[in-house]
Amino acid sequence: MFDALTDRLQGVFRGLRGRGRVSEENVVEVMREIRTALLEADVHLDVARAFCDEVKLKAVGAEVIKTLRPADVMVKIVHDELVSLMGPVDPKVPFITPGPTVLLMAGLQGSGKTTTCGKMARMLLERAKRPLMVAADLKRPAAIDQLEVIGGQIGVPVYTERGHQNTVKVCRNGISHARKTDHDVVILDTAGRLAIDQDMMDEVARIATTTNPQQIYLVIDAMTGQDAVNTAKVFNERLELDGIILTKFDSDTRGGAALSVKHVTGKPIKFIGVGEKMDALEEFHPDRIAGRILGMGDILTLVEQAQKQYDAGEAAKLEAKMKSGSFTLDDFLAQLRKMREMGPMKDVIKKVPGMSEALGDMDVDETEFERMEAAILSMTPKERTNPKIIDVSRRRRIARGAGCDPSDVSQLVKTFEPMRNMMKMMSGQSLGQRLKTGLQFSKMMAGGGMPKLKGSAGATRRTLSKKDRRKRRRK
Repeated sequence: MFDALTDRLQGVFRGLRGRGRVSEENVVEVMREIRTALLEADVHLDVARAFCDEVKLKAVGAEVIKTLRPADVMVKIVHDELVSLMGPVDPKVPFITPGPTVLLMAGLQGSGKTTTCGKMARMLLERAKRPLMVAADLKRPAAIDQLEVIGGQIGVPVYTERGHQNTVKVCRNGISHARKTDHDVVILDTAGRLAIDQDMMDEVARIATTTNPQQIYLVIDAMTGQDAVNTAKVFNERLELDGIILTKFDSDTRGGAALSVKHVTGKPIKFIGVGEKMDALEEFHPDRIAGRILGMGDILTLVEQAQKQYDAGEAAKLEAKMKSGSFTLDDFLAQLRKMREMGPMKDVIKKVPGMSEALGDMDVDETEFERMEAAILSMTPKERTNPKIIDVSRRRRIARGAGCDPSDVSQLVKTFEPMRNMMKMMSGQSLGQRLKTGLQFSKMMAGGGMPKLKGSAGATRRTLSKKDRRKRRRK
């Protein structure tokens, strides 16, 4: 999300950096380009107009036209206005004592509401809460079954009453059951429709009136664009929402809903769904999202994602290996897998400040990492510990097992030595510095040093052994 908008804005600011000073006419021209970029990103017309008017007013007021670095001042003003447009946001759930705290999930069918209930329950489990999900969607076929499957996956119980058609009663009974069974949070999964209709709105309004939830969240699909904003406006007029959960934030949609919904409804986005897995729900931080939009990275979210992958024991063992220089290919493979669990590598790299613009249109081929894994797994434990012993015959055997060329195995081994030295250098760095150093190295590898395995662009001439080059000439 936001890739197209980020590219357009970076182009605008690059044009400003080429000028020592700018005139008021130049500022007007820049704002025209920014407004066009916002509209192309599916931002609501009124939102784009109000945003640009505010930025222009502050740009002239900040005397951008007199500064020697107008681009930097403009970036700061645009960043602050983006934060203001999407915030302020307090994503904390207001838990009550005695419980249970009731969270009501509303939304249309297909928005990811039931899955979001599971993600929210898992997030609460990580925060030492005892959630209970209530299956109050009695309209959609298999909705109860879906919630039970999700509950089984994350270890959260689900309250159901399959014989009932009265959703208000099911919700009330579910909350009573939570009190009896010592659950401190109740998540109500209500029914949706393919479109807004009066029956659905009446039903969810009755549930809200009867259960008096501490938070009412509207779950909307980011890929529906301005339809999502219109849906949020209608729901808010009837329910008085506390916040919005935007799903499919990791999609290739243009992002207009994220930038428009707070301005149109007055209700902030509190959480975003960033993947299909049950742990793919994040708190929404406007300042971090503004940083991503402007290509400034999001190192805080990156560090939080990394901390989820490492516990204290693993981190201590890795630190010891890095300091001693005993980092092996087995360790490298384990770290590679953890990095990939954080999301697509290109998205991870873009969260490092300054890397978004440096990465540009370069495509990080995820299959390269799979091929690297295959090559490492084809090695013996002794070879993974000491890759220097891999001679010609061993390279051929590993290549046959991995389905690649022997020269590719050779390149992987050559790449690993500077990687091990880098790990030793990183041993004294903080987690944020370590991530930045590691990802810069990964980008360097992807741009030229990454072993090119079968199916990629192929190995360059300089990576081939003399024997392999002679074979190719004979062919």
